[in-house]
Amino acid sequence: MSARITMLDECGSTNAVLADMPDAPGDTVIATRCQTAGRGQRGNSWEAEPGKNLTFSMLLRPAGLHAARQFELSMLVSLAITDSLDAHLPEGKRCVVKWPNDIYIGLEKICGILIENKLAGSEIERAIAGVGINVNQRKFLSDAPNPTSLIHHNGGRENDLDALLAEVCDRIALYCARYMASPDPAALKERYMSRLMWTAGAHPFADSEGSFMAHITDVALDGTLSLSNGKKYAFKEVRFQAEREKG
Repeated sequence: MSARITMLDECGSTNAVLADMPDAPGDTVIATRCQTAGRGQRGNSWEAEPGKNLTFSMLLRPAGLHAARQFELSMLVSLAITDSLDAHLPEGKRCVVKWPNDIYIGLEKICGILIENKLAGSEIERAIAGVGINVNQRKFLSDAPNPTSLIHHNGGRENDLDALLAEVCDRIALYCARYMASPDPAALKERYMSRLMWTAGAHPFADSEGSFMAHITDVALDGTLSLSNGKKYAFKEVRFQAEREKG
């Protein structure tokens, strides 16, 4: 599978550009060397030094996928990116997923994903996956608590941005096409859980009642998180409090 990539020198938000292309075919990608208004989860901004990282949005058209199954897209995109980045890490290092779909190396964030869906009745007509991957940026100036970049983990070697972009987007397209042709939610969830942070031991979380120690026991196919404290959480109802993150 090959994605259709258009590279812009500069834009505000690649998600917004792609949203204004309602007739674009699936696997269309808008990427930019300089994104001035990138957005992340919870309304956060995304810091990306121009010309040093990957900032792009990819259009997915998951034919017949019910809206209640949208988290399957999130899992597919996360796995495609972790598998792609792993190939560029030295032996002994691997990417992990921080629920629901941030990509980490250890306790440091290397990639953020924001997926926006448009429905047609009860099905997803189109989904735009906005992705920011830190690649060649050496220093981060924002108050983000724990950013990292691929160059920090591969001996300081500069990475070919265009080649990595094509690799990641083609893998997303391939994973989604294979899955839509023959969906296997149980197998997809098993692969996702194998990448998930904090599924054993005791780790710091916080919800509306305060801080506590727990580990992840399950993630339902709709994305609901279950913790060892016996509670279940939807997105935004619980926070991870990793060692290097700010309260």
